Amino acid sequence: MTKYLAIDIGASSGRHILGTLVEGKIVLEEIYRFENSQLRKDSHDCWDLEKLVASVKAGIDAALEKTPLDSIAIDTWGVDFVLLDENNALCSDAVAYRDERTAGADAEIEASVMSFEELYSRTGIQKTPFNTIYQLWALKKEHPGQLAKAAKFLTIPEYLNYRLTGNIVHEYTDSSTTGLLNAAAKDWDRELIARLGLPARIFGKLQMPGAAVGEYRGVKVVLAALHDTASAYLAVPARDDKAVYLSSGTWSLLGVENEAPITSAESCAANFTNEGGAWGRYRYLKNIMGLWMIQSIRRELNGVSYVEGKDGAATKSALAALADYDASAEYSFSRLSELAREAGGYRAIVDVNDRRFLNPASMIAEVSKAAAETGARPPRTIGETMQCVYLSLAECYAAAIKTLSAITGKTYTSINIVGGGCKDEYLNELTAKATGLEVFAGPVEGTATGNLIVQMIAHGDFPDLAAARKAI
Repeated sequence: MTKYLAIDIGASSGRHILGTLVEGKIVLEEIYRFENSQLRKDSHDCWDLEKLVASVKAGIDAALEKTPLDSIAIDTWGVDFVLLDENNALCSDAVAYRDERTAGADAEIEASVMSFEELYSRTGIQKTPFNTIYQLWALKKEHPGQLAKAAKFLTIPEYLNYRLTGNIVHEYTDSSTTGLLNAAAKDWDRELIARLGLPARIFGKLQMPGAAVGEYRGVKVVLAALHDTASAYLAVPARDDKAVYLSSGTWSLLGVENEAPITSAESCAANFTNEGGAWGRYRYLKNIMGLWMIQSIRRELNGVSYVEGKDGAATKSALAALADYDASAEYSFSRLSELAREAGGYRAIVDVNDRRFLNPASMIAEVSKAAAETGARPPRTIGETMQCVYLSLAECYAAAIKTLSAITGKTYTSINIVGGGCKDEYLNELTAKATGLEVFAGPVEGTATGNLIVQMIAHGDFPDLAAARKAI
């Protein structure tokens, strides 16, 4: 029996999932789980790379103690990167996408390099402040010496693969999130890179998911769809072409799969994105703030800092304003969902895609301020705060689907939700109500499942994606 290990890493945690194929059924077993954290370094929020590498290796070691493995693959969040010098040593920090260094970068590029409309027509990637293109622009201004010294650009999962195998292999789906690929060509836009003043030498040849990377402890390491959303979309067991996909985790990625990119002026104005999918497909979607807001509120309630070294004064003030906050209580996701349901009579809708929610000093305080600015009464309790977030997410999903239908000319009849967020029954209910569509929930480990089926297809267990989706 062949056995595969999917290492799925998100912004807050990672997990090692063992996958086997038993009589045509994909069987999953969680082997290892770890926290992913940031630290404050040189005035920036950075990923703790060494801790991340150690956690990845520890989980693999735990899996190998349990059973032999046929292959291993990693997926992570997108846009973030490191630079290596000619000796493959780090010459940049792994600055996290929520860091504020990119402030104003979009306006500077549009004023001096090209309009966003032209950029979108080339790359098909929506504007978000943390896109790699803006990160590299900020890096060029702050640390030009790092770019001058750099020989290679690696996304985070590419770097983790390198640390496992010693080999550098670049992958298409994660690279597509940079905003530096030509959407139609599915390759680096060399003209764009030159106009940005970035060194062309650092951007290597791209491979598709399923390609071999090397070995770790005698086990083959292969390319998953390295971007976690690309992996998650592979695991959607859509029943027909009228289904909307929703990968629900730290981010809510809502959209469909297309055979060709949509880079029209209408799509640009709606800020939809054309991210690369496995084997050259396109994920046409809207990037919505998602469960990050809920995760942030939960961390504040439980006294957990997201970034080591950040001041917690804003959180303390926000907690003091909540009438029902109990510092001795443990607030689980299920408890927060229950409190939101109990506060069902409260109604305030905020724009969850507002940049104010990207990395606020206190998410609780920011939700309260945003609600007040709409003319609604600010939430006074934890339940009302959560109800505001839940309602706002559901309404944002509904609006995105309406726009998606207008752009594609298709009528959608269902929503397939995959990822950890699909377990939230209350959010699913509100989504069904707001959209008027039938909601299908699962698989929960959608990203890990998508990671695993790439390995299974590469090994020959499935002939193609259609067969794998039937098994899901």
